[in-house]
Amino acid sequence: MSNVTLYATTADMLSRFGQQDLVLLTEREDSVPGEINLTVLEQALSDASAEIDGYIVGRYKLPLVTVPTVLERNCCDIARYFLYGDRAPEQVEKRYQAVVKFLTSVSKGDISLGLADTGETVKQSELTVVIESAGSVFSRNSAKGFI
Repeated sequence: MSNVTLYATTADMLSRFGQQDLVLLTEREDSVPGEINLTVLEQALSDASAEIDGYIVGRYKLPLVTVPTVLERNCCDIARYFLYGDRAPEQVEKRYQAVVKFLTSVSKGDISLGLADTGETVKQSELTVVIESAGSVFSRNSAKGFI
């Protein structure tokens, strides 16, 4: 396995796509019938994580300290697309294309992952803005018949 930090786990894939789909998608000649081939699944997750890194490396320091939930979902969608290979259904391909579009926007800076450049979560300011008004400038009483 490579040194890529995985953005999703086999458990994430299982909860999103189910045992049956993953058994079918990871089946190879050396697979145990009826079981998920973990080697194949982990390779797909590693490849998907590496693809994500390729998009965000220019914006964030890797490895990320905190993994945003959106990257977990995106990693699962990419890995699933990779597992299908050339026979990906239209829905799976559309989800993959949406992830690529999202990651391209992140790489351009159009969309933020909510992380600082160091990869840490950006903390929300504790400052509160309060706006007060001196009241209505125009009202029935002050308009003297014009309203």
